[in-house]
Amino acid sequence: MSALLDRRLLVVTGKGGVGKTTVAAALGLVAARAGKRTIVAEVARRGDVASVFDREGAQPFEEVQLAPGLFHISIDPQDALEEYLRDQLPSGAVAHVLIRSKIFAMVAAATPGMRELLTVGKLWELAQLDRRTPGADAYDLVVVDAPATGHGVAVLSAPRTFAAAAGGGPVARQGKIIDAMLSDPAQTAVVAVAKAEELAVTETGALREALQERIGLPLERVVANMLDPDRFSPREATRLEPHGSHPAVARALRGHRRALRQRAQLARLRKLTGAAPAHLPLHPGGPDLELLADELEDQLP
Repeated sequence: MSALLDRRLLVVTGKGGVGKTTVAAALGLVAARAGKRTIVAEVARRGDVASVFDREGAQPFEEVQLAPGLFHISIDPQDALEEYLRDQLPSGAVAHVLIRSKIFAMVAAATPGMRELLTVGKLWELAQLDRRTPGADAYDLVVVDAPATGHGVAVLSAPRTFAAAAGGGPVARQGKIIDAMLSDPAQTAVVAVAKAEELAVTETGALREALQERIGLPLERVVANMLDPDRFSPREATRLEPHGSHPAVARALRGHRRALRQRAQLARLRKLTGAAPAHLPLHPGGPDLELLADELEDQLP
């Protein structure tokens, strides 16, 4: 785990519904336990991580403490735009006029990739030891609860795309600065969360290829979430088959077969990604965050 925690940005992504937010929160808790001042950042004005810690009600763009050493922020592109204008323009009055301008807001919203650029610009700012936000303290690690797989890659590649399109000027310079951090595996790592199901496994393999092609980053680690336990040995399952008409035995055998299918998908996941997946079990009634953090500490060196 120490190698992951030594980065400035830890981006957690994966197909929707695989438990990505919970894993991001657990990784943040692991980092805070290790003595790192950590913030878990969500995008698109979501507040799911705060809900996991029973800390709902925080304002978007507000950095709030969830646990000792662990903070949370929900990033809205509009808030990121306003902060960027105030930081970049020499006059606060000019920034205020642009922020209040409906035409400027419409142009910004209609520009392809602008929301992603603003979002990743704020993530970059959070990861700086010398932050541009007045009075803001630095973090040792930013854990990003990124959008689902395809959109997550679009967010990470937005600075490079804008820099290339702009050619020169302040947007190109800023894009290159941000991209230099995002594409540096010494500073940024990507963790994929997946269920051991065919579609999720296929999408995770595609994520690995997209990261390498568009950003130049490897897929650092994979977390296989919500796994059924191994119930029986092959010999035990064979001995139970003749009793499969009994409802309890039938349910147990169905669970056993589901676990076997998951193990086959895990082998495929390892082949597609080149990484040994960390295994997180299915928690009936919902995951326990402290227990998940314990399991991740043990499995992610």
